[in-house]
Amino acid sequence: MPVIALRPVADADVEPLFQMMRDPEAVRMAAFTSEDPDDREAFEAHLSRIRANPEVTNRVITEDGEIVGNIACFVMEGDTEITYWIDRSRWGQGIATEALTQFLDLVKTRPLHARAASDNARSLQVLQKAGFAPIRTEVSYAAGRSKDIEETVLLLP
Repeated sequence: MPVIALRPVADADVEPLFQMMRDPEAVRMAAFTSEDPDDREAFEAHLSRIRANPEVTNRVITEDGEIVGNIACFVMEGDTEITYWIDRSRWGQGIATEALTQFLDLVKTRPLHARAASDNARSLQVLQKAGFAPIRTEVSYAAGRSKDIEETVLLLP
């Protein structure tokens, strides 16, 4: 059985995270991404700001020591939100579910909010399995699709 673990982000993680987060199909599914996933300079600047912010908890997800994603929580407009990204080659293997379970044990802040494109059924399922419940939908611009789409907002009380 593979071992899923979380650890702080290290300098050596920048390249694998950048490559993972620019996969066109993953960008389309995640929808709410950076304007240009291929902009390495913008990615590094964003990651640097995240790593320097004491209000952000950011972890790399590993499977048997190999980077397979990342997970984080941050405060936005007064709400603590959670986000995660799993390498597309690892979708459907239970990694997101296990990583989220571990992360929720690490981060005790409640309530927590999460957001997912309303047509991203797998991500919504992972979140609901962890106890998040849909509370509303919004229509927002999704850079990963270059258009407005419906987004589901979820809450873990």
